[in-house]
Amino acid sequence: MAGAFEGKTVLITGTGGGQGRAAALRFALAGAQVVGCDVKEEGNRETAALVREAGGSMAAMEPIDLGDPESARRWIEDAASLHGRIDVLYNNASAARFLPIESFTVEAWQFTVRNELDLVFYATRYAWPYLQKRGGVIINVASVAGMSGAAVGGTAHAATKGAIIAMTRQLAVEGAPHGIRVNSISPGVIESPGTAPMLADPAFRDLMLANNLIKRVGQPQDVVGVAVFLAGEDAAYITGANFVVDGGFACW
Repeated sequence: MAGAFEGKTVLITGTGGGQGRAAALRFALAGAQVVGCDVKEEGNRETAALVREAGGSMAAMEPIDLGDPESARRWIEDAASLHGRIDVLYNNASAARFLPIESFTVEAWQFTVRNELDLVFYATRYAWPYLQKRGGVIINVASVAGMSGAAVGGTAHAATKGAIIAMTRQLAVEGAPHGIRVNSISPGVIESPGTAPMLADPAFRDLMLANNLIKRVGQPQDVVGVAVFLAGEDAAYITGANFVVDGGFACW
């Protein structure tokens, strides 16, 4: 894997921790010029420092609110200007609200749509002209919730992640004439800064793992390994697909 992305520019959203941090490290160590962004300034800078300490290259831009179209456009343009190209766009960032449907507020719905769906569209829309120039790869992070529903309270999350899977397929159709491949990854329960407090509750952890065939919580590296494969030449004949990384949850 070392050097597999030498000379390639890989844009990763949400690099302030969790899967985004793991992705930045993995792609950078494979030779990529990583450009990451996050709303979390301290976390994003920590990621960049970790990448550099490991001998990789990462430009960190923060705070970047990708849910704002102008901020997303500026980030894409600034990222492209750094290395003169975009080869991979990894739409990893997201944030959601979870409430039972009878308590789900308009604000919670709009927050989730903005921070799980809008930001993927904006980043993709503004990166598209750069990818059209020489082809490239888009990887969208969806969720098993978009396939089979989520736990109680996940109405908006399930809706946005289902939309990400559908958007991925449409983008694959539109991208094919330009040499752009587009795939999505649907993780199950993955340990991250966002899920750690909930997973610390044994009852919640047991509930989340009850239907897993692999009886452990997923790690960021489990998802990132699939992303690195999809971005590389070994996946050159794969587009419009959704890859499930859930420990066997969705096969029941």
